[in-house]
Amino acid sequence: QVQLVESGGGSVQAGGSLKLSCAVVSGRIFRTCELGWYRQAPGKERELVASISSENTTSIADSVKGRFTISRDNAKNTLYLQMNNLKTEDTAVYYCATQPCWVLGTYIGEGWGQGTQVTVSS
Repeated sequence: QVQLVESGGGSVQAGGSLKLSCAVVSGRIFRTCELGWYRQAPGKERELVASISSENTTSIADSVKGRFTISRDNAKNTLYLQMNNLKTEDTAVYYCATQPCWVLGTYIGEGWGQGTQVTVSS
């Protein structure tokens, strides 16, 4: 699998901000595959938060739209999730990932990061 390493999680008061980072070891994956941020809250299933393509096309979940922004730094092979106006319901383990990626019919790779905890308190 592709190696991805998240960082930037922590504890914050409601209304605060955090910025998560995900270093993607494979430059080829970073350049060619769609990347995403997922989260899993206690007692809930994992959900897609945001995704971004190699062409910088983004998709944001309705639950975080207007508050979260996904972006990428091509020079650093790094994916970001800027989280503003955090709410208690944003508390979860956040993962970066790439789903199975194919280029011209050839399988390139897939993978999940180890996760980083985000805790939002009232």
